[in-house]
Amino acid sequence: MLAQKISGTVTDARTGEPLPYVNVYYKGERAVQTNEKGQYSIPFKVGELTFSFVGYNAKTFTPKRARTLDVMLEEFETEIQTATVVGKKKRYSRKNNPAVELMKKVIERKNLGALKAHDFYSLEKYNKLVLSINNITDNMTEWEWAQKHPFLLDHVETCNYTGKRILPISVDESVVREIYRKSTDTQKSIVLGQRANGINDIFATGDILNTMLQDCFTTVNINDDKVRLLQYPFISPLSTNYAIGFYRYFLMDTLNIDGRRCIDVAFTPNNPQDFGFSGHLYVMADSTYRVHRADITIPHRSDINFVETMRVVQEFETLPTGEQVLARDNMIMELSLIEGTQSMQIKRTTDYSAFSFAPIADKEFDFMGDQREDYNARVQNAQFWEARRPGELTDSEEGMESFVQKMQQLRGYKVFIWIAKAFVENFVETSTDPKKPSKLDIGPINTIFSQNFVEGYRLRGSFQTTANLHPKLFFKGYAAYGIDDHCWKGSGEFTYSFIPKAYLPHEYPYNKISVGYYNDVVSPSDKFMTTDKDNVFTSFKWTPVEHMLYTEYWRAGYTREYENGFSYSLSAKVQKDRPTARLFYQPLSTGTVSADKQHHVHDLRATEATIALTYQPGVKWVNTKQRRVATNNDAPKLTLQHSFGLKGVLGSDFTYNFTEAGIYKRFWTPSWGRIDTQLKVGAQWNRVPFPYLIVPAANLSYIKDDNTFSLLRNMEFLNDRYAALFCSWELNGKILNRIPLIKHLKLREYFGFSALWGDLTAKNNPLLEENAHRADLYHFPGTFDATGHFTPITQVMNRKRPYVEAYVGLYNIFKVFNIEYVRRLNYLDDPTTKRWGIRGRFVFNF
Repeated sequence: MLAQKISGTVTDARTGEPLPYVNVYYKGERAVQTNEKGQYSIPFKVGELTFSFVGYNAKTFTPKRARTLDVMLEEFETEIQTATVVGKKKRYSRKNNPAVELMKKVIERKNLGALKAHDFYSLEKYNKLVLSINNITDNMTEWEWAQKHPFLLDHVETCNYTGKRILPISVDESVVREIYRKSTDTQKSIVLGQRANGINDIFATGDILNTMLQDCFTTVNINDDKVRLLQYPFISPLSTNYAIGFYRYFLMDTLNIDGRRCIDVAFTPNNPQDFGFSGHLYVMADSTYRVHRADITIPHRSDINFVETMRVVQEFETLPTGEQVLARDNMIMELSLIEGTQSMQIKRTTDYSAFSFAPIADKEFDFMGDQREDYNARVQNAQFWEARRPGELTDSEEGMESFVQKMQQLRGYKVFIWIAKAFVENFVETSTDPKKPSKLDIGPINTIFSQNFVEGYRLRGSFQTTANLHPKLFFKGYAAYGIDDHCWKGSGEFTYSFIPKAYLPHEYPYNKISVGYYNDVVSPSDKFMTTDKDNVFTSFKWTPVEHMLYTEYWRAGYTREYENGFSYSLSAKVQKDRPTARLFYQPLSTGTVSADKQHHVHDLRATEATIALTYQPGVKWVNTKQRRVATNNDAPKLTLQHSFGLKGVLGSDFTYNFTEAGIYKRFWTPSWGRIDTQLKVGAQWNRVPFPYLIVPAANLSYIKDDNTFSLLRNMEFLNDRYAALFCSWELNGKILNRIPLIKHLKLREYFGFSALWGDLTAKNNPLLEENAHRADLYHFPGTFDATGHFTPITQVMNRKRPYVEAYVGLYNIFKVFNIEYVRRLNYLDDPTTKRWGIRGRFVFNF
């Protein structure tokens, strides 16, 4: 029987060069040494295995079985006592700078021999993403709780990059085939294999973890002008347009790496707090000026949140056909939510192989979107993964499924996870047994209690079924009771998805039909809220909302979504609205405005059909239990919608045609942050009473909400034509980071404006004498005082004078809070108008 061995290669962490004569030994035993190629082999035994070499930091591992173990050693950072020379600091100059001249040649030639120069190419990409609890100390392993559960200690391993002990809690692997066709400039991806194990299995919407990790920690392509990482575009050190002006370059040394003579070029941003990289590029010292290796980090003084350290090491190879390609791309990052608390480690390993320039059949490109998943991608066998992994999984990664199962058996675990899920997901599951997952979830929790003008305090109970009950058929609903109006309200909705869902029907992509009933009290501005109208945090308003209505409707709809970002929906609705509180409907034909209810219309009925189109190419979604959220706001969005009011159908009172269109686009500026813009236009084409006119998107709560007007009152303007422009510029601390003392707070500034142009054509204006006796137009809403005097709350906009409000704000306050000062610039004649306000919200940003 052959003795079991541990073997591998020891390399320099900075240059990747193999290290000969490294001592490899178990404590108290004779060492073996690596050979000239840095290779070693030592019999396996239980215990600590140490790697030490003169001038390098030693590393110690505790392997649990015989396996391949490659180790990278880092050089000591030694302090050398020297004489001090007093003189002026030399100013960095790009003129006649040999490092800058070299980098200009590297940038100029970076795309020579690129893969896209061929008519076709294909490759395979293996990716592994591991999330771990970082820096497990001796004190932590000696905790009584850890000692009582030795499987936790058995799962601890030593990271071969940092030498720290870690506890892996999630591992995600994928194999993707990338294909390219030059004639149509088409690049697509086919997911051949996908597997995930770890804490993401604990949460029903577990894909949120993997999706967010993959979106934040994407592949770094230094040949691109901008590198998207941590959901921000970093300027690449090889950017054609920006690199020379953004970075400072220094010639450090000439090294031999993998048998190739390379020039070590160090680089760093002009301002270390800007969103940029620092590190080393190892440029081949020949006429090709190709980058052979890149070692990239984020400056220690960087303004990036939560990231303690980050390192990306990329290795390039030359194919037999002469192309320079990225062969290996490894990233490791240490993060902590609060400085000084327990940190996490994220390690991404990417390996490229199977490069080919053979023709690719057209049918392989014949699918919508940029990526599709092979039908058996999630059920690939062990042989598939063994054949494609560049190395073995560690013991902890291999045993992740068993680790999670043991965690689930811990005493008190079920209760802890039940509470954690309720806090994170805003829903409570009705089962704590992993073998019997929840078929019914209760929530959202933050809508149980709220308040408004009509109901006073309001209590609500909500629930939704899950795919554990039926993968295609879903039901959700709620019941609510108002303390002051003594009325029950509620809703219920059935959804049938033609695509089986993992947990909830709103998972991407949509292909569903829904039928629902709704009966509640609302204000006209509630429809613009991005959260539930009775969210406890948004139910407190900066202005009284006294004009409300009871609304009741049945709705049926179909929605279809495609992988290229296009979607459409068709819907029909039968609705009855009854005004309440200070809102009333009084036709002009009844005479002057009156508080006498005999002149008021009891309710309005409408039968409506709607078609809506959306195009949002490149968008990616993450699912929560309440809704899905776009993770990539860089994707532009185009919308078009038209609604038909069908008079006489099922008692409908009016004919109307309402059209609305919108466009959203984000622009990134070189090192100056991002500008978000949204333009919306709409028109009500028919003569209609004011309840069917266009209400501006007013945000009446203290919580900041994007693309709304923060200082407009409820129904302050009513239009039948409108255009709204929202523009916000976030500078990522570009200004504040240059102010002494303040820059240490790492605050980030932004400013912007919101503008509304509106028009009320003559046919819909109840203030015109020509309309004074019309029965199909109503008096504008308003308020009667104790003497019976009526004050309207709605005014007609001047079509030549748009409404404008401007704002300036700070975010990244304690890394999570955003506060904003907003100022109203016009329409200030009413003395009760709020001219300014303070808004805020919690936002997590890197």
